[in-house]
Amino acid sequence: MNKLIIENRTGLSDLESIDLIKRVIGSGRISNDGKQYCYLSTTEVNGLSYAVSTDLNKKSDRFVIMNNK
Repeated sequence: MNKLIIENRTGLSDLESIDLIKRVIGSGRISNDGKQYCYLSTTEVNGLSYAVSTDLNKKSDRFVIMNNK
């Protein structure tokens, strides 16, 4: 089981951030020949747009949440 690293570069709360990551994980590993979560996902929370990018490390998945302008 891999660790999840979440870098929140927004004003979203921890709970809202985890909900965003949950959405990405729910879509499955669809990038990098099925090895990685979607490279870049966009979604809205409370009428504001956010982007979530992912990186695959040897023992972890990294998620970066950013404002989507």
